[in-house]
Amino acid sequence: MPELPEVETVRRGLNRLVRGATIADIDVYWPKIINNDVALFKERLINQTIQTIDRRGKYLLFRFSNGLTMVSHLRMEGKYNVVPRGEARDKHTHVVFHLTDDRDLLYNDTRKFGRMTLVPTGEELSVAGLRTIGPEPVADQLTLAYLTATFEHSKKMIKPLLLDQSKIAGIGNIYADETLWMSKIHPMRPANSLTADEIATLRDNIITEMALAIKGHGTTVHSFSTAFGEAGQFQNHLHVYGREGQPCERCGTMIEKIKVAQRGTHFCPLEQRL
Repeated sequence: MPELPEVETVRRGLNRLVRGATIADIDVYWPKIINNDVALFKERLINQTIQTIDRRGKYLLFRFSNGLTMVSHLRMEGKYNVVPRGEARDKHTHVVFHLTDDRDLLYNDTRKFGRMTLVPTGEELSVAGLRTIGPEPVADQLTLAYLTATFEHSKKMIKPLLLDQSKIAGIGNIYADETLWMSKIHPMRPANSLTADEIATLRDNIITEMALAIKGHGTTVHSFSTAFGEAGQFQNHLHVYGREGQPCERCGTMIEKIKVAQRGTHFCPLEQRL
């Protein structure tokens, strides 16, 4: 699933490609992707201009000229790209926004899990997932006081807590493994067992790593690509994720992979002790 750095990379690309573009028509080939009535969804967006595209957590927010916002969640495999009008449609392209400048904005989703929801701008929090979303992993929102209070009141293992979008927005499997390795914290440690210093270190690593991953245009492990159809670059800078059986960069111990809360989890058994 694209995590915050990947979604932010898509957002920036789409703003370069389609901000200011006007929708001439829409084709929907897999109606379940649209959470609204499909006919009404199309009617409300045709002839409207994309003013900008924002992001909250892993959600893209397409702002339209008529005061509506399309909340788009890419889920596992969703991606957007822009092509000249008339280019052959891939079998996994399920929504096509025909633009008035003879281009098409395509939504492609191999697994068909992505969703689009049209709401009045300002009512995005009515969409499930956004209603309870936690702070963004940036310094002014993910404060040390907030993180300390969150961890102190939870016996939950630290990794699934990091993945809980109601606690912190945007962290997924890759960056949870990476930041825990950077902080030398075992992924199964109860959150309330972390010391004040460990919490501060983990917070700093989360903020730094997410910023670096955005700068690196996200991580491509399976199928992620930018709005320009290019792979991310940050997979070349991962320390632990996907490196099971390889030596830890710090101590040389072989990286192990286990299941934590049903998620594949990579860690160094020497430096991340339970």
